[in-house]
Amino acid sequence: MKLRKVTAASAAVLALAVAATACGSSDNDKDSGSSSGGGDKKITVGIKFDQPGLGQKTPQGYAGFDVDVATYVAKKLGYSANQIEWKEAKSADRETMLKRGDVDFIAATYSITPEREKSVDFAGPYLLAHQDVLLRADNTDIKSPADLNSKKLCSVTGSTSAQNVKDKLAPKAQLQQYPTYSACLTGLQSGAIDALTTDDSILAGYASQAQYKGKFKLGGFKMTNENYGIGVKKGSDLKAKINKALEEMVSDKSWDAAVKKNLGPANYKNEPAPTIGDIKS
Repeated sequence: MKLRKVTAASAAVLALAVAATACGSSDNDKDSGSSSGGGDKKITVGIKFDQPGLGQKTPQGYAGFDVDVATYVAKKLGYSANQIEWKEAKSADRETMLKRGDVDFIAATYSITPEREKSVDFAGPYLLAHQDVLLRADNTDIKSPADLNSKKLCSVTGSTSAQNVKDKLAPKAQLQQYPTYSACLTGLQSGAIDALTTDDSILAGYASQAQYKGKFKLGGFKMTNENYGIGVKKGSDLKAKINKALEEMVSDKSWDAAVKKNLGPANYKNEPAPTIGDIKS
């Protein structure tokens, strides 16, 4: 009987010790996930991997305006650059990635639209882009969308950009579909096509690459408004926190610096930083 009592008492002491250790571990874990950015916590961010100047995976890491915006936002949320896990967010996958929780937020030339807002929430906008055309630097005969009539107009396979121009602005434009924007650029450079169309920010990113410096120019036609937002899961409290971070990025001039660094080499005449919640139709 005495042995049983001693064993029971020892078990009770051991249980208390384990409980105390568990409590201590919980507190430590909580501290490591604080806004100090310490510990092993991570934030997962979706970006494009194949858009120079905006979101691109390179041998040196990840680069572009969207990457700089996302890195700034993550820092304001309490995460250092090395605590960001980057995931490729292809256009067709973005809503699904957010719904499944594959990423915490997405910054990937993600235009805010009423249809998309049924599925996800958006912080921002953080950039107002426009559909435009890219031309050879020495081109003098395309000065307006109407001048694209009878011209060879390129966009990537599956994009609606070129068709929008043909339907609404230049019905006689000769549409050319290439597999990638890089292929369109090669065709534009060689004279096989006359113009490339998509968002001006995307065009500026491609034209800013070192090998194309000085070879192309933007038409400046502003054919549509594209309000880039940061996508989050529907109902996420991150939306308000990201909006605050974006406001701070504008106020401390980090936003201007990021635009100039990533898109400036193409002489991109960007719109001023948009006001949070101001969606241009």
